[in-house]
Amino acid sequence: MTVLKVSYPVSVVAVFVWIGFVCAISFMEAWLKFRAPGINLPLGLGIGRIVFNALNKVEWVLAIAIILNFLFAKQRVMELEHLFLLAPLIILIIQTVYALPALDARARLHIEGSFVPPSNLHFYYVAMEAIKVTGLIVFGIKLFK
Repeated sequence: MTVLKVSYPVSVVAVFVWIGFVCAISFMEAWLKFRAPGINLPLGLGIGRIVFNALNKVEWVLAIAIILNFLFAKQRVMELEHLFLLAPLIILIIQTVYALPALDARARLHIEGSFVPPSNLHFYYVAMEAIKVTGLIVFGIKLFK
């Protein structure tokens, strides 16, 4: 019988909860809300602003929990086997510092009824989410020994 060893149980839980949040919100809620009766673009964008700002905060809590789990276990976070966490962390920083504020500003303009020029930023954000989830899945699997 093969026994899986989990050296970082907090990290395992945090990684898979993080994956669940991103998949549920970014890949499901984000576009489904616009299919609900009575939801127009400004209302949907207003909901999206709130939800994605909350998601970002939850992601930071989970990322910090993972890092603290390694630090308290007196392990180096950036060992070779843990590098799959690096891409999601870098993406989270980019999203927090640049992408979310830019998307939020665009959403505010839409809500106010202003002209908003076309942009590919939303597609880049979705691509970042896909890369982040892929990195988290690989990282989470590697936590099992």
